[in-house]
Amino acid sequence: MRLRGSLLSIALALVGVVATGCAAASSTSVPATSPGSSAGPGCPTTQVSTAPEGWGPPTTAPAVIPILVNQERVCGTNRLVFGLLDTANRPIATPDRSARIAFYDLGRDPGKPVSTVDGKFVWAIEGARGVYVASVDLTEAGLWGAEFTTAAPGEPSETVRLTFDVQPAGTTKRIGDKAPASKTPTLAGVGGDVARISSDPNPEPAFYQTSVDTAIADGRPFLLAFATPKFCTTGQCGPTLDRVKPLVKDYPTVTFINVEPYELAVINGQLQPALDAAGQLKPVQPVNEWGLLTEPFIFVVDRHGTITGSFEGIVGEDELRTALDAVK
Repeated sequence: MRLRGSLLSIALALVGVVATGCAAASSTSVPATSPGSSAGPGCPTTQVSTAPEGWGPPTTAPAVIPILVNQERVCGTNRLVFGLLDTANRPIATPDRSARIAFYDLGRDPGKPVSTVDGKFVWAIEGARGVYVASVDLTEAGLWGAEFTTAAPGEPSETVRLTFDVQPAGTTKRIGDKAPASKTPTLAGVGGDVARISSDPNPEPAFYQTSVDTAIADGRPFLLAFATPKFCTTGQCGPTLDRVKPLVKDYPTVTFINVEPYELAVINGQLQPALDAAGQLKPVQPVNEWGLLTEPFIFVVDRHGTITGSFEGIVGEDELRTALDAVK
């Protein structure tokens, strides 16, 4: 399996689709029969060949463009991450801009929302770029719609729609799954030289003390972050680790683990990617075992080895603390 690139670069790639006048933006979905799939084997599916009336391209270009960041959406409970852009493709999500989202099962009833939630704002990069997070139950596979109603302070609200596909199952390990007992790099395996296993310019040594398989065998709760500050295709991986680092001292009973998602080697005294024949980054084995399509990605696992938290790409400190409080 190959990672499909960083989440924000994928999201920005979708902007070109929306900005040219198409209201429906959806990324390539994984096949329902992908190896290692872990969700919704009995999920019902409704088929829609085209977007229903009212869900196609708008007659005029919208002033606000929503983008769906998640690479994988499957039947069941999903943590969806959305961004908002203006017509110049500039991020406009802010803590004081509201975002209410209604979700429609377009194969079932395109005129009646299944649920409506308020998006919770989260900084992707503190003070510079933000997104909204919403937890939603996608009750069946097929074509879904999201209707955004958003307003900046003192401005009238605007409503805009997008569509996206939901698969019966996916590849990425989900909440409730057993964590794979992956062998991950530790300081003990590199003579204590953290620069041989981490591209973080300011690494936290606690992240490299314990391998995932050891944490599971010892019955330790742990947080696992797949993130590479140096080789991430946007600036999101470094901020992800920086958001986790301050939590180490507050959760002494939780093991923290960082895994570089790509194969790396020390070349001329520096950590460099080991590229494939096509010059592409190669994912490490734990990436395949956890079924990742993107990075960064954070999991929280309890002392029984069960995944209790899953955060794709962008996560708020309060989300992390809630997940850690449940397993400490």
